[in-house]
Amino acid sequence: MTAESMTDFDYDPIPLDPPGVLAPGVILDDALAYRDRLARRRTVRDFSDEPIDRAVIEACVLAAGSAPSGANHQPWHFACVGDPDTKRAIREAAEAEEQAFYGGRAGERWLNDLKKIGTDASKPFLETAPWLIAVFAERYGIDESGARQKHYYVPESVGIATGFLINAFHQLGIATLTHTPNPMKFLNQILERPSNERPYVLLVVGHPSQTAMVPRAATVKKSLEQIATFI
Repeated sequence: MTAESMTDFDYDPIPLDPPGVLAPGVILDDALAYRDRLARRRTVRDFSDEPIDRAVIEACVLAAGSAPSGANHQPWHFACVGDPDTKRAIREAAEAEEQAFYGGRAGERWLNDLKKIGTDASKPFLETAPWLIAVFAERYGIDESGARQKHYYVPESVGIATGFLINAFHQLGIATLTHTPNPMKFLNQILERPSNERPYVLLVVGHPSQTAMVPRAATVKKSLEQIATFI
């Protein structure tokens, strides 16, 4: 479906098809179980090379594509990379940027904050993990005549879709890492994406290695009182 055909139509309401409403006791039990399941999600940097079927990736990307977006323009593109040569090219380009970042571009305070996470410029997971998904934010659309189409709330929309994607993988027991080398323009070049798309995040996808470790600091989350206000 083109950008034009997706947005150029009149309001045409159809009946809502919501999930079944749960009983009060059941809904609380499910909410608590969901909270506990998500609380176990961890960003992983030690990946296994165990393959994941492309059909699984496709299903999760379609789940992400169901996210809400400004005016339903769906301003995202998911470039899913399983090819070893392309993953190697991405790793080389990413590590070049990371060398500059950890070499001083980040600044002393940022680097000190990262010490408790244990990261450095070496990113072997970019080749080890079976899949990389480069999430691109479409800054504007291009219709069939080549004219620009304005998009709305692009960062917010793409952020929500990325959250959907991470959660979809987590529900399947698949680990992810949100990798954001800065700048990421090399992804446009390597993946041959157009100039109206901006790299948003590089999502590393796979099963954790059997010896995977996570930083203790990453398990410390703010309390409900710190993140929410009820009025």
